[in-house]
Amino acid sequence: MNSEAIRASEQELFSGHPALIGSLSRLAIAIFTLGIVALYFWLETKTTKYRVTTQRVVIETGWFNRKIDAIELYLVDDIQMEQPFGQRLMGTGNMILITRDRSTPQVYLNRIAVEVTQLYESMRPHIEESKYRHRLMREDMPGQR
Repeated sequence: MNSEAIRASEQELFSGHPALIGSLSRLAIAIFTLGIVALYFWLETKTTKYRVTTQRVVIETGWFNRKIDAIELYLVDDIQMEQPFGQRLMGTGNMILITRDRSTPQVYLNRIAVEVTQLYESMRPHIEESKYRHRLMREDMPGQR
């Protein structure tokens, strides 16, 4: 399978912003400040976008200056999931990707408004497949090790 066919087969598993409130502590802060901090939370949420596909994880941040960070799935070594009590009540969770990427050894997906264990289970086979495919592509390239 050539690289164009691989890119064409890329499918989206999750796309969205972090949850606006997402935890009881953020809710309490928003209420205590009479909603003023909620404006900051809204801006923070709208300037961050997560996109998880069958081949990579893309995080876009920034309002005026956009930063796009993409991690290929074959670089993911481990996934940690967190769902503190306040987030469980609000239906959100955190996902931490432990990667082999030198510039971003840990990637944080905070306050994801989706069941993080289901997202992990949908990512897992694609991580293994991309690692296998990457090994095959490296073996096809002479002089690579």
